[in-house]
Amino acid sequence: MLAAALPASPGDEVIVSCVTDYGTLQGVIRENLIPVFADTIPGTVIVGPETIAERITDRTRAIIVVHKTGTICDMDAIMAVAAKRGILVVEDCCQAVFGRYKQRLAGTLGQAAAFSFDAEKTMGADTGGCIVTNDDNLAERMRFIGQSRAAVMEPHYGRRHTEAGYALRMPNCTAAICLAQLEIAHEIVEHRDNMARLLTNLLADIPGITPHPIPDYMDLYSCWMMSFSIDPAAFLCSPDEFAEQCSAQGLTGAGMGRYYLMPEALPFLSRNAESGLYPYSRPPASRAYRYGAASCPNAQQYLERWIRWVSFCERYRPEHCERAAEIVRSVAARFAR
Repeated sequence: MLAAALPASPGDEVIVSCVTDYGTLQGVIRENLIPVFADTIPGTVIVGPETIAERITDRTRAIIVVHKTGTICDMDAIMAVAAKRGILVVEDCCQAVFGRYKQRLAGTLGQAAAFSFDAEKTMGADTGGCIVTNDDNLAERMRFIGQSRAAVMEPHYGRRHTEAGYALRMPNCTAAICLAQLEIAHEIVEHRDNMARLLTNLLADIPGITPHPIPDYMDLYSCWMMSFSIDPAAFLCSPDEFAEQCSAQGLTGAGMGRYYLMPEALPFLSRNAESGLYPYSRPPASRAYRYGAASCPNAQQYLERWIRWVSFCERYRPEHCERAAEIVRSVAARFAR
């Protein structure tokens, strides 16, 4: 819905965080816009102002930043970069609901933001999500294109569909579950923040292990998954083996996250770009595009040693954090060089 409402035409570019899920850019692709992937800040899974700035061209119409794992990107700096070129900024807050950046809520930092209500998410319902914006024109455009099927009522005729619209409406049951979730969401996020910071400190004490950093500007970490990176030189096993051993010892769901690297995880984009399939034909595209892991070397390098588990949730208590850290510590000790 948001991609369809963007002030963009086929062949225009949208800069997207390179570490995310397909859902972040599905609408961009379906609307025949061209995704351009910004690399991550070294040692993280989030983009920064410098990695975004180097991807901006005269065809850039929007920037989608992803608060991956709940780690909010440095939005003040990113907004400053975008403002210089008059580019719209969208926050992907699917993993960062009610997280806070400098006392401001995630989703209120750009011109628009998207949230997920999938069952597995922090404020989960059955499916779907929502979009928020402080731009009245964009809001009305999204309603028209995304909910009203771009239909205009004409007297003595009825609906006339002036554009290719959609009927993306939230089911009443989803809305009811989400409203109920709002009553406890803040409490849940505060608890996740406390447990994530405790577990981060515990992991930081293990030789060869570096927990994923929590930026100082984050007042509240709406953590959706816990993660750490390993120093390959410190262990006799591969990162994959390390993750497998953590999972086998009780760190449920521990594994590598290489598939989050979108330039590599979407081979159809490479095929379309190389073959010049619309919108990669010229026109509407104005240049050639190539995708692949090497286009985002910071992210590629980090994901090769990054281990995460999504079973982290509000059910964690201090003893669970200690147990999780002990599992990682025991695997690290077993394979230490």
